[in-house]
Amino acid sequence: MVETLSIAVIGAPGVGKTSIIRQFIYNDFSEVYTPTRTRYVYRPSVILNGNMYELKILDVPPISSFPSSSSQEWLDLRCRGVRNANAYILVYDICCVESFEYVKMIRQQIVEHRESSSTEVPILVVGNKRDLQRQRFMPRRAVSVLVKKTWKCGYVECSAKFNWHVVLLFKELLGIAVSRGMRQNHTSIRLQGALQRNRCTIM
Repeated sequence: MVETLSIAVIGAPGVGKTSIIRQFIYNDFSEVYTPTRTRYVYRPSVILNGNMYELKILDVPPISSFPSSSSQEWLDLRCRGVRNANAYILVYDICCVESFEYVKMIRQQIVEHRESSSTEVPILVVGNKRDLQRQRFMPRRAVSVLVKKTWKCGYVECSAKFNWHVVLLFKELLGIAVSRGMRQNHTSIRLQGALQRNRCTIM
């Protein structure tokens, strides 16, 4: 039986959430910015250490807050499935401090409003647009220490534009989600695009 892992990808407008997802699944990047207005679901398959997993990746439009209750979640179409996700990717733009403050707010709300124990839910903070690092608002090390030591979350920087560390960030998150509480033994992860034939990537 194939297990399904639900991953919610959340971030402020223009941080590159959709670009990261599309690079991961299709190896595709568009220079044209198209705002995410509705919730979109991607369903790629992954093989991790010999086991297959179906991923349900939720590309969440910018939301003002994490849904505090099930009723709030179902009233807002953009939030469907967000509260019960198995893991979260919180994306910010390393050149935009406001997008980092948004991630900080959403992470705190996830911790406060998740029905299950929030410490069990993997949260990976992702700093996108590493290709523009000369314009960053805070040194990488300072952000990494804050996120890992204070927030107790994973941290990865990537460039969706150049497909740098995009596979790594999903590998990191999947490793935590699948192997939480176990020794992490990443022999290999193979990605197969669900919507594109004959495409697979060895990670």
